Amino acid sequence: MEAKYKRVLLKISGEALAGEDRFGINEDMLKKVALQVKEVTSMGVQVAIVVGGGNFWRGRTGKSIDRATADYMGMLATVMNSMALQDAFESEGLPTRVQTAIEMREVAEPYIRRKAISHLEGNKVVIFGAGTGNPFFSTDTTAALRAAEIDAEVILLAKKIDAVYSDDPEVNPDAVKFDHLTHKEVLEKDLKVMDSTAAALCRDNNISIHVFALAEDGNIKKAVCGEKIGTIVE
Repeated sequence: MEAKYKRVLLKISGEALAGEDRFGINEDMLKKVALQVKEVTSMGVQVAIVVGGGNFWRGRTGKSIDRATADYMGMLATVMNSMALQDAFESEGLPTRVQTAIEMREVAEPYIRRKAISHLEGNKVVIFGAGTGNPFFSTDTTAALRAAEIDAEVILLAKKIDAVYSDDPEVNPDAVKFDHLTHKEVLEKDLKVMDSTAAALCRDNNISIHVFALAEDGNIKKAVCGEKIGTIVE
């Protein structure tokens, strides 16, 4: 199998990292991600990662908490996930750097675009934590923004579900699965692939999105090689 892409941005949802535990970090899932990322980096693919924080906290969870404060709390949750991923990757011999949009120099580098690209060119995995550093923006928007900034060819959207559906397949058994969509269709049909800000940013910067299930072994490699799994948005 040959890689279709040279540089990818892998977006991992917090819920996917929780695995069957549904909360916190599932160590088996961490190892599974580390082994799959190691597999694609050995093919010469440069990998940057944005991870969500929904396994600990979602900005919209705190109904009595100010939205901006709740979003900052969510950003800190993504940093915990980033550190856990870094530890898992380095246990597998993968050199890794965490860069955060909010400065916390004791645990991570501050986000610097040129430094991130330099790390990628030096075959290090770069994990972007703390979202964009701004409230009211999701980690999906972070993924779209960082992908544009580092010239990634595709966003690999590793989720708990295996594709994009017309409705939530866990709630509606008649939900229709899509194999291929355009950015315009995602926005017009209000499909919950990414939030509208992220989807529009991908459309405007001509960034493809490949949605697939994280839990299935080998799916990251299959997506990197352009196999027809999940849903492709382009």
